[in-house]
Amino acid sequence: MPYLIPNIVKQTRFKISTATIWISSIFLGLLSSVPQLASRDFNLAEAIVNAALTASFAVMMWYFNLYMLTRQSDKRRKQSISYSKLLSSLVFGLIVMFGLAWIQQLILSHIDFGPSMLMVEVRGILINLVFYMFLNLLQQNYENQHVSMELERIKNDNLGAQYELLKQQVNPHFLFNSLNTLKAMVETSDAHSIDFIIKLSSFYRFTLESRKLDLIHVREEMQILDAYIFLQNARFEGGFTFESELDESVMNTLIPPFSLQLLVENCLKHNIVSRSKPLAIKVYSEDGKIVIENPIQPKIGEKESLGVGLKNIDLRYKHLLEKHIDISEENNIFKIKLPLIHEYSHH
Repeated sequence: MPYLIPNIVKQTRFKISTATIWISSIFLGLLSSVPQLASRDFNLAEAIVNAALTASFAVMMWYFNLYMLTRQSDKRRKQSISYSKLLSSLVFGLIVMFGLAWIQQLILSHIDFGPSMLMVEVRGILINLVFYMFLNLLQQNYENQHVSMELERIKNDNLGAQYELLKQQVNPHFLFNSLNTLKAMVETSDAHSIDFIIKLSSFYRFTLESRKLDLIHVREEMQILDAYIFLQNARFEGGFTFESELDESVMNTLIPPFSLQLLVENCLKHNIVSRSKPLAIKVYSEDGKIVIENPIQPKIGEKESLGVGLKNIDLRYKHLLEKHIDISEENNIFKIKLPLIHEYSHH
């Protein structure tokens, strides 16, 4: 979202501590008097006045440059250095230094004003340039940090929003097909219609409850899957088989809600499901992963899948663990492998 960056920079402010300003200014004042200390004609009064004026100039330029660099502007910065602000700072510094040189002349009237003023102005320009470049570099670094932090926050917000949407994806066709199946069962006075209603109710109760959770135990996921398979068995009437070989240790691991249900739904959606050729779906664990597999029995005239269900699961694993699911196809067997998530590793 690059259009947000100007607003981020515009609101960015940085500060220099008062102690830093005053200590550095006093140090520069003392430093400016060093040549006089080494001179044979050393004059203490001249050294003190010179140090005081230099320190005063440094303090004023600190605050002036801070004001110039932190002043809000509606225009987006196109270059790292604002030459208009730099020119303004130099002009202001020259005026201030001229005034200070004049004060020096009043205090120390025996000094030749011309050479003294030239030396003071050159010193002021150098000090001003150092201050401006230092503050400009500091501001750039400060703004870059804030932009990076804000972009990271935006990225995390977007990922969180995307993840919430992923959790809330429910296939409306499933409800439509389930209601049609229920209608047919009621019309034929099927004895299992009551059980079908109970399982359908349980499935959607699981759906509503799981929306609040990022992860659930595999045991709970298998309860969801059990309700789903019961509903689908009523619809396909022996057109597929489901076998689970997950042991107790795997049941205690974690999984994003409806992951296995979506994978079984994919199996039924993209393969032939019939009594004459039942689709055998199997789930088991292998090498630290939950594996769900089925023989490839493509439907005649089946359109190419968009992979929405698999993408949903993969994005959820990436969001939670920075891991991806494995998808393979060997010997006419389609396999999906989901990384096991242990409670201690997740926390």
